[in-house]
Amino acid sequence: MIGVVCLNPALDVTHHVAAVDWSGVNRPDGVYARPGGKGLNVARTLHALGVEVLVMGVAGGATGEAVTTGLAALAVPAAFTRVAGETRRTFTVVDGRTGHAAAFNEPGPVVAADGYAEFRDRYASALAGCAAVVLSGSLPPGLAPGSYAELTAMAVAAGVPVLLDAHGDALALGAAAGPAIVKPNLAELETFAGRPLSEAPAVAAAAAELRAAGPQAVVVSLGPGGLYADTGDGCWQAVPPTVVAGNATGAGDAAAAGLAYGLAGGQPWDERLRHAVALGTAAALAPVAGEFNPSDYATLLDATVVTRTMAAAAGEAG
Repeated sequence: MIGVVCLNPALDVTHHVAAVDWSGVNRPDGVYARPGGKGLNVARTLHALGVEVLVMGVAGGATGEAVTTGLAALAVPAAFTRVAGETRRTFTVVDGRTGHAAAFNEPGPVVAADGYAEFRDRYASALAGCAAVVLSGSLPPGLAPGSYAELTAMAVAAGVPVLLDAHGDALALGAAAGPAIVKPNLAELETFAGRPLSEAPAVAAAAAELRAAGPQAVVVSLGPGGLYADTGDGCWQAVPPTVVAGNATGAGDAAAAGLAYGLAGGQPWDERLRHAVALGTAAALAPVAGEFNPSDYATLLDATVVTRTMAAAAGEAG
């Protein structure tokens, strides 16, 4: 089983508009509402792959009930700790004319110390049944930036490998706790490094700096450019066969699901990255975050190119 921690879940609402008028009235052609947030997108992708998964997190209010009910309808197992306050909503508007998507994410409820303590006890109990754990997404108000570091340390002590997908202080502090993989996107890696990363060598250098901070591997999401990975088995580049136009919301989460799948199954790095890129690209082709077409995934899996980089070859030569 793969445990997926989502401390700030959401009800994802997606509007598809033929051509967005940002100063006028828009009438969507399609409206979708699904359980969302980064962790839930990961869990839904893993569930669609046939992986046994358990969602753990906190939820509150009517929106929290909608998220819980939505996961039950999708047959995704979840064990939420109830908290006061209202679970957040996220809104995505997809412009059919340009293919661009704009996201509007609420901050989430304030989580008090007793609510987090109850969740942490449930998490500790669940670790014994997990082959891997994913810690994904933003932290809600009230939780310290070191919360992911604490949860990572608990999993490491229990012998459970962790994939961490966070940003800012939560990423930096969590990375130092020794997860198996951290998965920043380019903007998050730039924030960690404190400088722009416009060229491939700069990305590689920053990824190496982040890996030196504690994680066993760093996998950087480059959007349409695929993934760059700095691992104990060298450095890798994984590139999709084509650039797709679609809803990129949740594509990085689908890639994280692919990495978690490979982590739990002990796949070699080239296969982990191949699955991650194919899932991320297939998710971008789907109208709703957290979903993908299996035929798209299979086609992309065959065509994704994974190579060792020169940086890896130089390291092995030394």
